[in-house]
Amino acid sequence: MTDFTSFDVAHLGNVELLTAKFDESLWFFRDLLAMRVVAEEGDSAYLRTWDEYQQYTIKLTASDDAGVGRTTFRTTSQEALDRRVAAIEKLGLGKGWTEGEVGTGRTFLFTDPDGHDMGIYYDTTRYVATDDKPALKNQASAFPGRGVNARRLDHINYLAKDVVANGEFVKAALGGRESERIKLDEGGYAAWWFHFNNKSYDIVYSDDWLKHGNRLHHIAFAPDTREDILKAADIFLENGIHIESGPHKHAINQTFFLYVWEPGGNRIEFANAGARLLLDPDSPVVEWTMEERKKGQAWGMKTIESFHTHGTPVVKEN
Repeated sequence: MTDFTSFDVAHLGNVELLTAKFDESLWFFRDLLAMRVVAEEGDSAYLRTWDEYQQYTIKLTASDDAGVGRTTFRTTSQEALDRRVAAIEKLGLGKGWTEGEVGTGRTFLFTDPDGHDMGIYYDTTRYVATDDKPALKNQASAFPGRGVNARRLDHINYLAKDVVANGEFVKAALGGRESERIKLDEGGYAAWWFHFNNKSYDIVYSDDWLKHGNRLHHIAFAPDTREDILKAADIFLENGIHIESGPHKHAINQTFFLYVWEPGGNRIEFANAGARLLLDPDSPVVEWTMEERKKGQAWGMKTIESFHTHGTPVVKEN
């Protein structure tokens, strides 16, 4: 029988991205992705995608290196938050409570086994459109009609020294449910996908070949269609943004994708057009072998080398 407390986490709340090229990274998210700056505090700017129901989607922070700062998750209720906090504390990785940022409520801080900084909360303030009121009252704000039109934050993929340890943590601490995984021939997993709702994935751990710890592989935004992703490729080409891979179709979870590096060096994916929905509450985990993954992506494109080696912060191999 399915344990539906696995839906204690509603979704990925927001993500802090670090950049050593703040102005250029801000231009990327604000101008090319058509995200709106809703607040600025200290060395950080808070930006939201156009259909984000909360106050902000990402916090962009000036830093010496690129990478990921704090990732937060929103629960489905106060009771769900209490359950998740108890589970995290039982695992010994809790760091205590803090006040939330820009519309998010009281937040419990913790880390995963790899050291990634995280928080979990329930209370939140909905965004109220003013000069960006939509024509349709069932969307958060007006469709910007420019740039990539990133609609919402979709998922985050971390690099991990130990994929299994972090995946087990997501299951125990956050109630994440597996959707797909890549099994290594020698045991363990090369990558592991988890979801918190009917989407096929919200959080992924991939093997960090450099075993550095606390690194980001990518965050992903969801536009509406494949055509949006194709247009995005042209926009990035015209604006000198490094296109790393795609447009193409993943074999795993079947998302149509495009990967670029924003000016600060963080990998950004545009995905989810065509992704699976897991409506079956007892949906079996799909496991891929290393031999199967040698076939590449869905239409045969091989996974490029930098996809396994580039992460932020950038570190040099020993």
